Amino acid sequence: MNKLLATLIASLFATAAFAQTPAPAAATPATPAVVKAEAKADKATSKAVAAEAKTDAKADAKVEKTEVKAAETKTKAHHKAAQTKMEASAKVAGADTEDKAKTEAKADKTAAKADEKAEKTAIKANAKVAKAKVEANADKAKAKAETDATAAKAQADVKAAAAK
Repeated sequence: MNKLLATLIASLFATAAFAQTPAPAAATPATPAVVKAEAKADKATSKAVAAEAKTDAKADAKVEKTEVKAAETKTKAHHKAAQTKMEASAKVAGADTEDKAKTEAKADKTAAKADEKAEKTAIKANAKVAKAKVEANADKAKAKAETDATAAKAQADVKAAAAK
């Protein structure tokens, strides 16, 4: 109970201390030049933000398209590998008894090659997706930097207009 009471009293003092902030200084009347500069800054900033959003959307769409294409490529590669294995096992089933061991070895080798080819194709597809993601992130970062620069430039223009 003592701890609870101590906590309540401490929070009361902390609240009272924060509540007594100094009154803000009287705002200087805005001149027409400052108002015009602020409007221009707002317009430039909103235009930059819209351009950034457009760039982000394009980058995301590009990544999505690359991911879909990679998934299709990997599916086709695995399907082709499965079909090659199936054909090899069919040859083993139809082989003569004396050639069966040789045909099985050849089928195993063919299956291994098919799996290897499918894995290489999947790796290449994944690399393309990773590259697209890196490029998209770079495009997004560049757009963000341009937006930030535009906002900073606009704020500097407003300050310059206020200083006149």
